[in-house]
Parts: sequence; C-alpha cells; structure tokens
Amino acid sequence: MQQPACATLAISLDQGIAEIRLNRPEKSNAINDPMWRGLRRAFEWVDSTPAARVAIISGAGKNFCAGIDLAMLGNLSEQIANPDGARSREVLRHLILDLQDCLSSIERCRKPVLAAIHGACVGGALDLVTCCDMRYAASDAFFSIKEIDLGMVADVGTLQRLPRLIGDGMARELAYTGRQIDAGEAERLGLTNRTFDSAEALNAGVRQTAAAIAGKSPLATRGLKEVMNYSREHSVADGLNYVATWNAAMLLSNDLQECMRAQGAQRAPQFAD
Repeated sequence: MQQPACATLAISLDQGIAEIRLNRPEKSNAINDPMWRGLRRAFEWVDSTPAARVAIISGAGKNFCAGIDLAMLGNLSEQIANPDGARSREVLRHLILDLQDCLSSIERCRKPVLAAIHGACVGGALDLVTCCDMRYAASDAFFSIKEIDLGMVADVGTLQRLPRLIGDGMARELAYTGRQIDAGEAERLGLTNRTFDSAEALNAGVRQTAAAIAGKSPLATRGLKEVMNYSREHSVADGLNYVATWNAAMLLSNDLQECMRAQGAQRAPQFAD
C-alpha cells in the first residue's frame, strides 16, 4: 500500500518508526473531515507496511489536538437532511459509526501505537488517544471529556475505552463534569504512562521507547497486541486459550531462532520485517 497523502497529516517512516503528526496547528489540530478519513488511511498504511514496526501519533504546534472541528457539528443538519426524519437519523447513525471506525483503525493496526501528547487533548482527541497502546505526556498537557459542555454524549470511543484505563468511577466523574485534568493527575490515574518536562523531552523519550520496540521481533510484537487486545475483551480462560492457539501457530519462528543465536553470540538480533 502506498504511503497516503493527506494535507492534514504529516506522515513519515524512518528506522521502523512511522510518525503520524496531526498537522492543522493553526486550528490546534482540530479534527476535520479530511483528518478523520486521513487517520484511517494512515493506520491502514502502517498496518500493511512491513517496514513500519511501531507508530507514534503526535500533534504539530502548541497543542496535541483540540478535538472535533466544531464546524463539522455545525454542518451536521445539512449532511443528514432528508424529508423523512427516520432516514435522516439513519444517516446520522451511519456517520457516527464511520467516525468511530476512523479511530478504531488505530486499535486495529497490528503495530503498537504510541501517543505523544502536549498541550490540549480534549474531546475527540481523548477518544483518539484511548485507542493507542500507550500514552505519554509533556508537563503542559491537559485532558478533558469536553462533550458534556456541548450538551452531547461522547460517541467515538472515550466512554467505552477510558474506564478500562482509569476505572469506572473516575471516568464517570470526568464525563459528567467535563473537569480538566493536568499531566500529573493523568499519570496518577493511569491514563498516561509517563510525564516529561517539555515537548522536546517528550518527543525524544517517545522515540526512544518506539526505537526499543522497533528492535524487537516484529512477529512477536504483533502477536502481543493481538493477544492483549483479545484478552481485554474476554475472560482469563478465553485469553489463555487464545494465546495457546496463537503460539501453536507462531512460536516456532525464524525470530525465535534468531533471538537464541543472538544471545549465544552476545549481539543484537536482526529480524526480517
């Protein structure tokens, strides 16, 4: 699959690390329609590109992302217009499902996705980062489930994914109040893995983690994401059965042999994509 071109995203690939940078800095990277669709194409490309072993999603300018572009909400009535109210609502439902799918493409991507968050991460941006495998923040980052202040229910993933990260009670508090939390509280709650002193330190630290992942067995890394995502949605017994099936198929790989050879020779292993 060819690397997608999207005016609202800056996409690069270097040494196994794909970077997807939200690129509307003049709008605090508010997610407009081209960006929604571009995110799905970008992560389908990451998934299908063997040389991309891990991905970072970040934001250009002063903020990671200010959420959905409010102009999209303003145009909703025109987009779904139909003389039949039921048909109009059917179109709206399909639109919401499609926006959900744009973000779920991050979760479907077989490669680990790391979010590097600075400044604002509110509304739809929080939906976005909850799809990622790990989240890292600069000290100036702040987070909010902003939809309640627009008189609407968050509908593209936060309400489903955030409770699994920070617990049901805190997720409800943030959803009901729209309260803003800072980087320190986000880390304490388990929303983020680590906080860095600055955006520069954040980018360097996240790239270091991504590079460490890129140096591991790509087959095993993809398997980890597959098994952990499956296990999150199923019982322990189901998860154990699934990983047994996975390893029955994938354990005896060239990567396993290369790890053993590399350890014996005290060198870094080299893996095919």
